Amino acid sequence: MDSTSRLGFWSAVLTVALAAAFFGIGIFGSSYTEGVKYPYVLSTIRPMDYVVWIPAFLLAPTFVVLLACIHTQTRGDKKVFSQVSLSFGIMYAALVVSDFFIQWTVVLPSILANETSGLSLFSMYNPHGITLAIESLGYLIMDTALLFLAAVFDGKNRLERATRWLFLSGFILTVVSFGILSLAGNPIVVFEVVAVTINIVVLIVAGALLSLLFKRTNSVHRDRDEVTSS
Repeated sequence: MDSTSRLGFWSAVLTVALAAAFFGIGIFGSSYTEGVKYPYVLSTIRPMDYVVWIPAFLLAPTFVVLLACIHTQTRGDKKVFSQVSLSFGIMYAALVVSDFFIQWTVVLPSILANETSGLSLFSMYNPHGITLAIESLGYLIMDTALLFLAAVFDGKNRLERATRWLFLSGFILTVVSFGILSLAGNPIVVFEVVAVTINIVVLIVAGALLSLLFKRTNSVHRDRDEVTSS
């Protein structure tokens, strides 16, 4: 494989692994806001509720690398769409990485030091908290990145068509869910759970499809090089 295809392939594979780990730990290992009352600050730490953020934290820069590889291989007038997608992807990563970093460096040490005054809004257990709001915004921006990325794939084969419709479906589902849940007056935690579920499923499937596309692209380039050299 050439360097871009190799990096794209492995970032796609890593996207699948990290998204699956995030999803699995989130479902089976973390209780999130269940049973936690105001001021939403626990007297003891639940380590698993913070372990779930590790794969999500690593997923953000991996996603940016994946978009950069797609942008590099995009040609012609479609390159503007991959550029916009990469720009939104960077915005998503900046928000989510900052969000998780604040949990580890501000919230956790404050709880351990029993300095919990004013910590309520930053707690991951607060269904109306800043943490969940920032994360939810991040996933809306991720879906916007995927919307523009869908325009890169023109449907020349089944893999591209499947990838395109996957990205479009993820964007529509997330935006519609946000509109419905907001109008119904649900706390942001409800949308956060829905958005995470939609986006993680999209990333798992998309990562698998994109890894195949990178392998196929590399094969095409190799065949062209062989023809040229002969």
